[in-house]
Amino acid sequence: MHYRRLGRSGLKVSEISLGAWITFGNQIDQQAAIDLIHTAYDQGINFFDNADMYAGGQAESVMGEAIKGLPREALVISSKVFWPTMPGPNGRGLSRKHVMESIHASLRRLSTDYVDLYFCHRYDPDTPLEEVARVMDDLVHQGKVLYWGTSEWEAQQIAQVVGVGRQFGLVPPSMEQPQYNMFHRRRFEEDIAPTCRELGMGLTTFSPLYQGILTGKYNQGIPEGSRASMEDLAWMRDRITPERLAKVRSLTAIAQELELTTGQLALAWILRRKEISSVITGATRLEQLDENLAAAEAVDLLTNEVLERIEAVLGHPAAE
Repeated sequence: MHYRRLGRSGLKVSEISLGAWITFGNQIDQQAAIDLIHTAYDQGINFFDNADMYAGGQAESVMGEAIKGLPREALVISSKVFWPTMPGPNGRGLSRKHVMESIHASLRRLSTDYVDLYFCHRYDPDTPLEEVARVMDDLVHQGKVLYWGTSEWEAQQIAQVVGVGRQFGLVPPSMEQPQYNMFHRRRFEEDIAPTCRELGMGLTTFSPLYQGILTGKYNQGIPEGSRASMEDLAWMRDRITPERLAKVRSLTAIAQELELTTGQLALAWILRRKEISSVITGATRLEQLDENLAAAEAVDLLTNEVLERIEAVLGHPAAE
């Protein structure tokens, strides 16, 4: 496993990480989660991503149980705050009240005294940036959060909150967590990556396989038990278009020439970008975890010729 710095910070995270979105507390049970996390740790993964609202908080509880047998000091655990987690007008957002309530609940569920990374899960237009920056600064000084960051913020919003931090002498954000993959790339490549590079922020990207579409699993329909077959994820089916499936088939042909799976090709394509600190992957089976981990050794196979062929398949990135 290779490790990369989180932006300009001194923290090093595994270039492939394991996330809990959708899987923990939904698709897999407690024992499966324990097996995945312990196997991932044994293979060198040290970064495990989570959020307060994943599976209504159950994902954090599952992860909290799973990491009890591992040395906490060797782990990088993350959570996030913004989306509704409790009733009432203050049950969501980035107000000081909701952030404090959320971090305490997350720490209880994760059975830990602190999280290494804490993300503002979306920009909150109802909360002044100074309030957001100050509560994050407080959490860092209280030792409940080691590094804070943003997730799915616009480049301008990221720059603004960094500016607020500088103005008031507050701990600045260290990372952004955006979506980035072969089918969702323009915003990242043109706005987010350049801004975070300039500001010295790390990037922990999610959905590298576009919810599994880039593995080719949906080429012949929607398999039973897959994410797209779940009723609460019905929105995924709109993304499985004939145009995208045709591109996946062409990518599969390139991957086979390199003796890779389509998913490994998609992951290696992301990992080639050195400004990315870690690619957050998901898995429901140990075989999927092993396949994802092998992608780290495939980056060198992506020669300029191969990258040009991939670009020819993908075409100019559409607006997103």
